[in-house]
Amino acid sequence: MAVLGFTLGTFILVLHISSVANYPSGKVGTSCRGMVPEHGHTAHPDPIHNISVSQMTFRPGDQIEVTLSGKPFKGFLLEARAAEDLSGPPVGSFTLIDSQVSQLLTCEDVQGYAVSHTSPSKKTKVKVYWNAPSDAPDHVKFLVTVVEKYKIYWVKIPGPIISQPNALPFTTPEATRAPLSTFPPVSHLTKSFSASDCGNKKFCIRSPVNCDPEKEPACFFLSFTRDDQSVVVEMSGPSKGYLSFAFSHDRWMGDDDAYLCIREDQTVHIQPSHLTGRSHPVMDSKGALEDLAWRLADGVMQCSFRRNITLPGVKNRFDLNTSYYIFLADGAADDGQIYKHSQQPLITYEKYNVTDYPRNVGGSRSFFLLKAHGALMFVAWMTTVSIGVLIARFFKSVWSKAFFGQAAWFQVHRMLMLTTTALTCIAFVLPFVYRGGWSWYAGYHPSLGCIVMILAVLQPLLAAFRPTLHDPRRPMFNWTHWSMGTAARIIAVATMFLGMDLPGLDLPGPWKTYTMIGFVAWHVGVEIVLEIHAYRLSRKVEILDDARIQILQSFTVAEAEGHAFKKVVFAVYICGNVTFLIIFLSAINQL
Repeated sequence: MAVLGFTLGTFILVLHISSVANYPSGKVGTSCRGMVPEHGHTAHPDPIHNISVSQMTFRPGDQIEVTLSGKPFKGFLLEARAAEDLSGPPVGSFTLIDSQVSQLLTCEDVQGYAVSHTSPSKKTKVKVYWNAPSDAPDHVKFLVTVVEKYKIYWVKIPGPIISQPNALPFTTPEATRAPLSTFPPVSHLTKSFSASDCGNKKFCIRSPVNCDPEKEPACFFLSFTRDDQSVVVEMSGPSKGYLSFAFSHDRWMGDDDAYLCIREDQTVHIQPSHLTGRSHPVMDSKGALEDLAWRLADGVMQCSFRRNITLPGVKNRFDLNTSYYIFLADGAADDGQIYKHSQQPLITYEKYNVTDYPRNVGGSRSFFLLKAHGALMFVAWMTTVSIGVLIARFFKSVWSKAFFGQAAWFQVHRMLMLTTTALTCIAFVLPFVYRGGWSWYAGYHPSLGCIVMILAVLQPLLAAFRPTLHDPRRPMFNWTHWSMGTAARIIAVATMFLGMDLPGLDLPGPWKTYTMIGFVAWHVGVEIVLEIHAYRLSRKVEILDDARIQILQSFTVAEAEGHAFKKVVFAVYICGNVTFLIIFLSAINQL
């Protein structure tokens, strides 16, 4: 029963925990002012959608129907502004006609100033009401930004101008469409980057350490070369999506100066951005970058650019004459849209000033405290507790002799379980020290870990009040002790399965999952073998008892045979246990 409960509980819990994906919801209030999507692409110049209104004149308090129509599109942002000042704040408010396809946005701290989509589903027509305010200007113009797909959009498509009845004709020249940005020219790199000048002329960060992008396609490479008052940046790595790096004041995402090289078909876009938290980077203007160049060859993406060391007046760009932690990441991209990095970013061990003097530095995708946390939990819940459970269940008769006043099996069992509790307590504290508090980005892992911690502490406390052998409360204690212990093991194994997938530990997959499954199967298999042996031994004794053949002597012989078999199985189990432990700890140590 212990084997069945442990096995079923573990795999049911693991299989039922899944992640949830989010989709665009149209909450683009941060784009109200400029009406420009933060997609990092250039707006298309010739609009193919149009705005129509139910009437061309209005009085304060009127409600006018506004219709956006055209070729199928996914997203939109609709506003009304004073025709004399299109860069000013929105005018009036909107009322929804169909809340399934449109929603009101809060702009300039006013609810209903703008309207956007509710989902990325395709649509060809959207209708809303515009409410004329009491302080409406003489002339109002409707503007809309329409997104057909991520890289195809139109900004501030001009709509009709509606006027109050007694207003003079509107004669100011129209200038509603946002001017296209003039980006620096982009060229193609003619040859691969080289690490030959690292530590001499270049400040380099490489993974694996000392790799050369000229010779090794799997090399992640980032270099900075100072040239008077500017820095030339080179970035290379095996990626079919994007490569990026960022300067950070700490080891956490947020308030960082980032740069991305995004692959789109057979082109690479070099894009500065900034990180406001653990979310999608906000794309910035490319105006601060010069000498942009890129190369795609043999599955390797390479890009380079130049930027000034200081950029006074340019928002979100850090001065490069200061020390920062440096992040190097890669991930998938589709149609120019980037997704969360596929593995934990490489982060330098300390802060560096890339303009100071050339150096050759490394970094890690996992930190010592997280490695120690994983190693201690694995030792505790896949080694010491497993051995302790086997000894308590199958080896009472094998090691029944007294040892320091108690049976030897009990002393070993108690020592192993107290070790499990101590290791769990130490390991439990380490992630909090690393994060400086609770992590909201680790899914169910920390919550389940808290449950394991509570059960690990309660078990020895409960054992301290164990009734004597013949006490009537002893059966209740036995069941409670077994239930709590089994629950703790099931949840601990499920928690470790979830923890192995967290980017902070960065274990190699799918090897990590196979190793854990193999270990669980190994332990369950040994328990099954011992359960079958115990059952056959009991049946043999019963048969001898029924035949009335020297019962005591026969039982002693059978018991001796059983002890020998159990010792052999235990020795094999310990060897297998140690092998799994060495493999797992070696993998953690290599990160």
